[in-house]
Amino acid sequence: MQITFLGATGTVTGSKYLLSFDKTNILVDCGLFQGPKELRLRNWSPLPFNPEILDAVILTHAHIDHTGYLPLLVKSGFNKPIYCTYGTTDLCEILLRDSAHLQEEDAKHANMQHYSKHRPALPLYTVEDAENALKLFQPQAYNKVIKLHQNLSVQLIPAGHIVGSSFVRIQYQDTSLLFTGDLGRLHDPVMKKPTEVQQVDYLVTESTYGDRLHEKEPPKLTLKNIINKTIHRGGSVIIPAFAVGRSQILLHYLSELRKENAIPNVPIYLDSPMAINATQILYNHIEDLRLTQAQCQELCDVATYVNAVDESIELDLDKTPKIILSASGMASGGRIVFHIRAFASDPRNTLLFTGYQAEETLGAEILAGKKFIEAHGKIIPINAQVEAIRSTSAHADYGEILGWLKQFQQPPKKTFVTHGEPEAALSLKQKIETQLGWQCYVPEYGQKEEL
Repeated sequence: MQITFLGATGTVTGSKYLLSFDKTNILVDCGLFQGPKELRLRNWSPLPFNPEILDAVILTHAHIDHTGYLPLLVKSGFNKPIYCTYGTTDLCEILLRDSAHLQEEDAKHANMQHYSKHRPALPLYTVEDAENALKLFQPQAYNKVIKLHQNLSVQLIPAGHIVGSSFVRIQYQDTSLLFTGDLGRLHDPVMKKPTEVQQVDYLVTESTYGDRLHEKEPPKLTLKNIINKTIHRGGSVIIPAFAVGRSQILLHYLSELRKENAIPNVPIYLDSPMAINATQILYNHIEDLRLTQAQCQELCDVATYVNAVDESIELDLDKTPKIILSASGMASGGRIVFHIRAFASDPRNTLLFTGYQAEETLGAEILAGKKFIEAHGKIIPINAQVEAIRSTSAHADYGEILGWLKQFQQPPKKTFVTHGEPEAALSLKQKIETQLGWQCYVPEYGQKEEL
């Protein structure tokens, strides 16, 4: 068995792992590179293999850095099964269509503004390509043994990151290999904890937070305090939130605070069609959650859903106190940019960030203390209070990763640390070696390993 690391090396994004077994080839995850331009350009480079050689694609979960290259893979000739959980299939129906729509919009905008060197600028892939990819999905139950051929099988094991997320366990003859994908939190308020794994021959683990620990202050308490201070001074709380995962955690906290009468009874709006769809999908996959059916219903009911654009515009015209959750989580696009433009100049309001803010995004600029921002061609002063809750991540920190690894009854022969910035991956590697005594490696892009 040979593994080739084709993404999530030296970076968090672009997860792709090519596995070759005699005459069989499978790809575990098929993600887009995101972030700085030099990374995004990799999406336009041909893969170092012909997609037609693949017998299957296996997905750990639905996030675009793990699935967003699928439409291009299919466009390039792949036409075999895509295996994942039912929850991942449901979320991919939203996320891949949205990603394709954004690709088309970016190309359209580049042609209108004439800032692309290509004439005309073309999208990386289209909505039609995304639809063709979705036709290949074959959802599977958790823990079911999926036989790819006589000596090769796959299992999808609950990972606790988002709805549908799974570890991918490969069994080839007498050799086993496990991909963590994105490892969930031990005490996530919504998702069940990651499944304990006792033994595997080879391990590929993520390291997003391999060099840090999450803040200890309970995020629900921080959220309560920020809301109460803001509403008390007559302001509104504007929350950029990732549509899948983060929005649902925040809705859960808000439903609990509302039930406890711990925050004022002001309107709460979820203004993101994708987040609304993801919230409804959450309700359909209660088996993934630590919430009861009643708690899940409360989460779904706490906010008024805003689908129509004109309803979203009306929110910005009404300056009475309210709470708005909207995407994107980094304020790099979507309706949240309009809300920031409308509310940022009033010192009574609060802009509350609840997730990672990548370099060069609007969210990163605001969090860094920039006093003026440009949003849709207008210069906007940032007079609103700027706050951040840094403990709502759905990724395990290094303490939680090490705690999960310590449950293994014997060490893997080799552990590969991926899906992290260089400092995070190297830091986790050193911690695993020091605390567990395991053989640990940080692979480079394109590196091949015989297992």
